[in-house]
Amino acid sequence: MSNAMWGGRFTASPDSIMEEINASIGFDQRLAAQDIAGSKAHAAMLAQRGIVSAEDAAAIQDGLDRIAGEIEAGTFTFSRALEDIHMNVESRLAELIGEAAGRLHTARSRNDQVALDFRLWVRDTLDAVDAALHDLQLALAEKALAHADAVMPGFTHLQSAQPVTLGHHLMAYVEMIGRDRGRFSDARRRMNESPLGAAALAGTSYPIDRHAVAAALGFDRPTANSLDSVSDRDFALEALSAAAICAVHLSRFAEEIVLWATPQFGFAALSDRFSTGSSIMPQKRNPDAAELVRGKAGRVIGDLVGLLVVMKGLPLAYSKDMQEDKEGTFDALDALALTVPAMAGMVRDMTPDLVRMKAAAGSGYSTATDLADWLVQKLDMPFRQAHHVTGRIVALAAARGATLEQLPLAALQGIEPRITATVFDVLGADRSVASRTSFGGTAPDNVRAQATAWLERLKG
Repeated sequence: MSNAMWGGRFTASPDSIMEEINASIGFDQRLAAQDIAGSKAHAAMLAQRGIVSAEDAAAIQDGLDRIAGEIEAGTFTFSRALEDIHMNVESRLAELIGEAAGRLHTARSRNDQVALDFRLWVRDTLDAVDAALHDLQLALAEKALAHADAVMPGFTHLQSAQPVTLGHHLMAYVEMIGRDRGRFSDARRRMNESPLGAAALAGTSYPIDRHAVAAALGFDRPTANSLDSVSDRDFALEALSAAAICAVHLSRFAEEIVLWATPQFGFAALSDRFSTGSSIMPQKRNPDAAELVRGKAGRVIGDLVGLLVVMKGLPLAYSKDMQEDKEGTFDALDALALTVPAMAGMVRDMTPDLVRMKAAAGSGYSTATDLADWLVQKLDMPFRQAHHVTGRIVALAAARGATLEQLPLAALQGIEPRITATVFDVLGADRSVASRTSFGGTAPDNVRAQATAWLERLKG
């Protein structure tokens, strides 16, 4: 016999491979809490509107509470033959309360039901992601404040560029994560509309109250178009898009931690808590946590692309292709649920080598721009000319195997006679970072002010 929940039109059971490809209970059972919450709100509205009796509604509410308890206790039996979480719950409800269970599906379809459940799950998960990102920002800002004046090299093209501070570097990620949180917040705001009541695609003739259901479930309002209600997955796409950008930010920082932990850089070390060893090389300390954060970014990006491809060719309204929306979304947001706390842990765990960082900050002629700026400010030289003069001085230092600070004044004057001894005031890495006082610059006072402002906001 065909599926008892929808099989009135059918005289034979689905082929075994059809049953296999059609079933989603293996992954959508994660929506159980949201499915039960939606059903309880729907049943309460049906009773309030007189569509079902108060007695039946009470039995439904009691049965749903019992099912929630079974699922939480791990005693609920999920059946692949019942395809999905919706029919598994409804079938068990019928076992518990009998005929009254059949009234629950009045004025709704699995189409609006799954759209509701999935929306609720994504909304709940974004709230959890935001809390984790808040903690990561807190860890970064605290570390930045502690190292506001710790000099390190700043890079462009992964070549030494200009000295910065470790605090300034970490605060860059505080800003990035802040934008990530803003994107998740925007996505959450837009998704906070209830599709329940759209039914299959055209709405319903029953006198339902969609606004009451929306309010009961914490939505701002019901969705405005029934076709769009059941076919929209923008909320998942937006969440995945924000997740992909966030994962890229985490991956960039993870890559830096991997580099910093190498003997070649030696800028920072992770403890045993965030490192692993080698099965053959006893000396190895591998920054596997950072590498896994970096690697999972690819999965998140792939999940976004996968859902975009699923949705790109679908006509209105619902198509079974949309069953493919959940696994990628679960996977991507699960990845963030792991990587964000892991990154916060690494930030707090990381021990920077301040001596090694400072020594590296002065290498590679990183104060050359300071020299060019001095020529402009003190000698009234056009910047392009100052750039050229500085380039000649750098070439001389390279030929002598010396730093800019180690060149004698006479050598500098051999290239530009007007240079005075005061030029050495700007050639040290410490003096370089202290001079970058423009808003958003790396001067330690700037970093302390920015870190303090963020910490006040995060702890407020």
